[in-house]
Amino acid sequence: MSETDSFIEEVSEEVRKDRLFALMRQYGWIAVLAVLLVVSGTAYREYSITTAAAGAQQIGDAILAALKLETNTQRAEAIGKIDSNNHNTQSVLNLLQAAELSSASQSQEAAIVLQGVGDLIDVDAEYHALAEFKKLLLEETGLSEEKRLADLTAIANSASPYRLLAEEQIALIELSSDQVEAAVNRLSRLVEDASVSEGLRQRASQLRTVLGENPDQSGK
Repeated sequence: MSETDSFIEEVSEEVRKDRLFALMRQYGWIAVLAVLLVVSGTAYREYSITTAAAGAQQIGDAILAALKLETNTQRAEAIGKIDSNNHNTQSVLNLLQAAELSSASQSQEAAIVLQGVGDLIDVDAEYHALAEFKKLLLEETGLSEEKRLADLTAIANSASPYRLLAEEQIALIELSSDQVEAAVNRLSRLVEDASVSEGLRQRASQLRTVLGENPDQSGK
């Protein structure tokens, strides 16, 4: 390579360096900002995960402490004092509190707590469905038998995961109104349903037997 070519190559290299440094001075802040965003985003994500885990553990500890109290009323009161910003978690708290209130024969108070699940926004559908079904199981809430039966029938005719449990409750209502044959037929359909749980199948079969239906005669 001649001295002239070597000189030109050196000049070209210096020009490229100058241009690179100029671009870095002009746009380097973008790269720095991108790095800062990635680092801060990762840090915030880790902080959020840690905070959520700590909050969940705190709520879990509070629930365990409440369930160790002596009476249903005390447990319900203690659970009612636990708050969560997560609406699904709050739904679980409401369901637990309602269960304790129901066990303490405070059906109206339990219904109000269960209604609180329906009033929450951004709650998974299964929590709404469970709260609505549990409200129908409560006694002495002022709900007429006709309305209760209509709501249970709607659940039984839907794709709800509680449809078979609703069928069981309808059979009990039919028994209470002396519709024994209708109740036995409904219980028989429950026993024969392929998706029924073993516990529900046993309850329906036992009740059907008590009502005088011989399982052997129906092929069961």
